[in-house]
Amino acid sequence: MADSIIIIVVLSLMGLGVGFYYAVQVKKIPVDMGIEDDELRARLVKIHGAIASGAMAFLKQEYKFMAIFIVVFGAIIAVVIDDHHTDYVNEGIYTAIAFAFGALISIAAGFIGMTIAVQGNVRTTVSANKSLAEAFNVAVHSGAVMGFVLVSLASLGLLVVYVVLVNLMPAQLPTHILMEVIAGFGLGGSSIALFARVGGGIFTKAADVGADLVGKLEAGIPEDDPRNPAVIADNVGDNVGDVAGMGADLFGSCAESTCAAMVISAVAFSGNIDALLFPILISAVGIPVSLVTILMVKVTSEEQVAPALKRMLIISSVIMAIVMYFVTLQMVPPSFEIAGEAYTSTGVYYCFLTGLVAGLLVGLMTEYFTSHAYAPVRELAQSCETGAATNIIFGLALGYKSAVGPYIAIGMAIYIPWILAGMYGVAIASLGMLGTLVVALTIDAYGPVADNAGGIAEMAGMDEHVRRRTDVLDAAGNTTAAMGKGFAIGAAILTSLALFAAFLTRADLLLKERHGPDFDLLGSINLLDPMVFTGLFIGAVLPAYFSAMTMKSVGTAAYKMIEEVRRQFRTIPGIMEGTGEPDYDRCIAISTQAALKEMIPPGVLIMGTPLVVGWLFGIQAVAGVLAGSLVTGGVIAISSSNSGGAWDNAKKYIEAGNLGGKGTDVHHAAIVGDTVGDPLKDTSGPSLNILIKLSAILSLVFVPFFVQYGGIFGG
Repeated sequence: MADSIIIIVVLSLMGLGVGFYYAVQVKKIPVDMGIEDDELRARLVKIHGAIASGAMAFLKQEYKFMAIFIVVFGAIIAVVIDDHHTDYVNEGIYTAIAFAFGALISIAAGFIGMTIAVQGNVRTTVSANKSLAEAFNVAVHSGAVMGFVLVSLASLGLLVVYVVLVNLMPAQLPTHILMEVIAGFGLGGSSIALFARVGGGIFTKAADVGADLVGKLEAGIPEDDPRNPAVIADNVGDNVGDVAGMGADLFGSCAESTCAAMVISAVAFSGNIDALLFPILISAVGIPVSLVTILMVKVTSEEQVAPALKRMLIISSVIMAIVMYFVTLQMVPPSFEIAGEAYTSTGVYYCFLTGLVAGLLVGLMTEYFTSHAYAPVRELAQSCETGAATNIIFGLALGYKSAVGPYIAIGMAIYIPWILAGMYGVAIASLGMLGTLVVALTIDAYGPVADNAGGIAEMAGMDEHVRRRTDVLDAAGNTTAAMGKGFAIGAAILTSLALFAAFLTRADLLLKERHGPDFDLLGSINLLDPMVFTGLFIGAVLPAYFSAMTMKSVGTAAYKMIEEVRRQFRTIPGIMEGTGEPDYDRCIAISTQAALKEMIPPGVLIMGTPLVVGWLFGIQAVAGVLAGSLVTGGVIAISSSNSGGAWDNAKKYIEAGNLGGKGTDVHHAAIVGDTVGDPLKDTSGPSLNILIKLSAILSLVFVPFFVQYGGIFGG
């Protein structure tokens, strides 16, 4: 058995074990630890139960839809994908199996992570009653469950798919076709991410916008006030959007980058298992590195919380850079050829390092533009002194400006690896950016756990020192959430480019089989070709149209939520006095119904466009569409996410007592900006990750279909 297989299995099982350990450690903390007041204990149990049951109710409905989708789309894959050059096997059936397996593992990873998140939130609250350090550890350990379980399942799942398909499919099947079949695993994960990201984003922002506009501005009650009927739905949304949604998104990036690298290198490494599985090994090696990192970071004071989270990213990046140097030289041949070009293992390592550094830079630049510790957000907060309009103008400008630095970093992470190892180098760079994925997921899932903990403390009426400690955790979580979104967007861009390269590599091989060895696909893709240029324009407008659809979906759902909250304030006796009980379940139901209904049209747009374009106009047109959506989608995603994050933290800066504090006109202007930014940072912006990745992985998997049946009108 190859060394790489043994290492991947051992490290993946270790990661699952660590995730299980942290889950047990979190769950063994009593929900009412240290609480002597019987009424307070009852409120904590009730609030926690409402959030947990609301999250599970939404996931249950969403998973029913996903199950139907997996069956239907899996059947389509099985029927339409079949390479006629390999008449001894139907690749479509095996691709459908890989697709279903990837989808199910993505669902499982998201479900496990979210389950622990909703268990960790109340335990973070009661731990904050004891000390800040204990509350920090509970929140981090809750997030760590998502990180370790997701990356371990992704690594182990890819390896299982590879081993099973190698043994099931005919021995004479070329390795590059086997790798294309395995790409179905990435398609499954990315398809689930589409619905988890879009559906979860619509759910959470419908509740958040409704709670803020009616609760804060109209009724004048604080955030997370239990009198607000939408407050439970808002806390549920943090989990289904920022935990399950983000987890599925980054699971997709990890699986897709790995599949892209394996497709590109399949011919070169067909006889070298260790080198072929090197992309999976990168993710697996990140598991022990992340464990060491988490064990190294502790906090004892409020000032240490935010730096500790940032330090986790830096430490894990440094350790990963050192470890991967030796792993790369051991597993990748000293020299090898891909598409006639010679490359070296040292060059491959520098490709990995470039992606790793670029990911860290994107995260740090995102922090600069979204944390109120720095000038951009403080300037944004100051703009609220002249009203909501100037706040929105400044916020939009901040978002556009914030996209420049990350795009330069990502550009370097494309150019340098391309020079060092061609398309394979870009795929390895994308995996380098995801090398610290366990830590990135940990600090990202930490955010909603800390946010929920603060909300529970407010709703339960706990002592002021508890709320102060959870506010410290939440403030750090807001910034790390923005960093996580920036990291996810950067990873999505590199992943999409790697998939684009794999798509062209696979299509070129198939077209050479059809038209002869002299056919040059890359040479036929010319920007001056009207088909390519038109595809470029169509692809460029897709992110804008997709953003419009998701923004309007949030607006439509929020309108219904606002009307419901107003109705309850009018009709339920004693609700404002605290003697009447709001109907929380009704608000959860509104968000659930809206999310399930509104996530379908954006999904049809993303999945339908490359399939229709490829069928009607051929490979060259699809290449144009993918390139156009990749370039513009990244800019819109970064600017949207950072504008929203900056508006949120500008509001938090004012609420901390700056520029007049809560209840002032300045604060009201900040609330309006934050409300506008909510769907940008939590729905439209992050969901664009899925658009650029899913379009590319879909095109890669459907290459045989495009080659055989596509180009009806001039492919």
